[in-house]
Amino acid sequence: MFSTTRLFAKAPTALGAALLLTVASSCSDFLKQDIRSQLTPDTYFANGDQAQAAINGLYDNLRIMSSTDVGYGESMWVGLELFAQHATSLGQSQFNNQILNQTLDANNPYSSNMWNNAYYGIGAANLAIARIPAITMDEGQKKVLLGQAYFIRAFLYYHLVRLYGDVPLITTPIDGNSPDLYPARAATADVYKLIVSDLQAAESAGLPIVDRTGRITQSAAKSLLASVYLTMAGYPMQQPGNYALAAAKAAEVINAGNFPLFVTKTVKTAANPTQTDSATYINLHNNASKNQGELILQAQYQFGIATNAISPLVVPYFAGISNYNDEFGALIPTNGFFNSYESGDLRTKERQFYFSSYPRFKAPAGTVNFNAHALYKYFHLESALSTVTPDCDENWTLLRMPEVMLIYAEASNEVSGPNTLAYAQINAIRSRAQLPALSGLSKDDFRTAVWKERYHELAYENKAYFDIQRTRKAYDVVNNRFVDAVGFKNEVGNAFQSKYLLWGIPRAEILTNNKLTQNPGY
Repeated sequence: MFSTTRLFAKAPTALGAALLLTVASSCSDFLKQDIRSQLTPDTYFANGDQAQAAINGLYDNLRIMSSTDVGYGESMWVGLELFAQHATSLGQSQFNNQILNQTLDANNPYSSNMWNNAYYGIGAANLAIARIPAITMDEGQKKVLLGQAYFIRAFLYYHLVRLYGDVPLITTPIDGNSPDLYPARAATADVYKLIVSDLQAAESAGLPIVDRTGRITQSAAKSLLASVYLTMAGYPMQQPGNYALAAAKAAEVINAGNFPLFVTKTVKTAANPTQTDSATYINLHNNASKNQGELILQAQYQFGIATNAISPLVVPYFAGISNYNDEFGALIPTNGFFNSYESGDLRTKERQFYFSSYPRFKAPAGTVNFNAHALYKYFHLESALSTVTPDCDENWTLLRMPEVMLIYAEASNEVSGPNTLAYAQINAIRSRAQLPALSGLSKDDFRTAVWKERYHELAYENKAYFDIQRTRKAYDVVNNRFVDAVGFKNEVGNAFQSKYLLWGIPRAEILTNNKLTQNPGY
């Protein structure tokens, strides 16, 4: 299972990607050399440059949700959204339909791809964490490099523990003689203990507070730690003392004021000097705003280095509105979810979070009506309308300020009811959406308001399914309320089964390693 070949299989690829990222502009001939046969885990970590290159290579793991394609329109981040039951998918997507129909089993590639890619990344991070301390180099820079490795390991384990529950806990490099070559599953509590420890190490590693180039920062570590504490307060850990920790950590990011929300811009034209248009939400998915404003951490993409299918996945099936080779229609929000927004919410206006029509790419004078509300939130204009390349280099957002604001609002409310700062956070998000401020709510009503805001503001950002896991509640959009998730039929029409609160351990792993046990129902 965790053989030397498997854990290190991606290391040359990651190192190659690191070299590409760091020297692509000045040393193209070097990039053409195949150096993989010259590198081994024992010989590579010899100096500071190699340590930096190894850490650069680890950043590939931040793309784990947005670059892993299972099949036709079956991307990892799409699958995670379908579990929340507020979207439909293209009929040809076999495994997407299995999620929607609640017929997914442990043989599906969603489960195996996530498991394999996460452990590849953990293996590379473990190697960096083990080898970098012995390198002779600037100690401050060494600490910064290790902080990034700790963050990425925590990031990967955080996905694994939420998706699979108890998972093997590997913290050192593995070889053929290692006792952990075929490990058993570790308790969820132990996995979370490592995640918290790793993020605390990253937080204190001397990372910059803000970095607008896509690097991991102290603020990203604090933000992810706040999310971890919030999750630990809910199911399955049910440690309510972590609400206070989540609120405190989120407040540190909020009070620093380094990630301002993108603001509405007023546009007046000669033809209509009183016209007002909002350019607020386009900043979430355009190239000019990558890593800027409220964006705390994104998975990085750039033509010539790494591309993705985020934008073509959300375009309705062969709509003909872009230059993409495929328009998948893989993730289409349900009308029920779209209609759950409050009347007048800016996010529901055309070409804000959603769009229902668009000019034909090859005949712009004509318009394509989708008969659905597709996700404009991920429609990447630079690539969709390009006549040069059909590839998309849109960044995938992992952490942005509204999530941190809502973590504080929810967690502080659980500690002592809604306070002034909590109201300020949710109302800032609502104000940008042109909605009235909230006030005078009870603790229960404020909790519900925050949960709704998470669904509406963080829509289709891979937060909803994890919210279902930790709260055991589903958003009943028809009745605008939260109900017990298990057994509830949402818009898709299939009752949510308890087995899908976790994913199945990949069957191939269980056949290989007899110490592994399967999750209930699989």
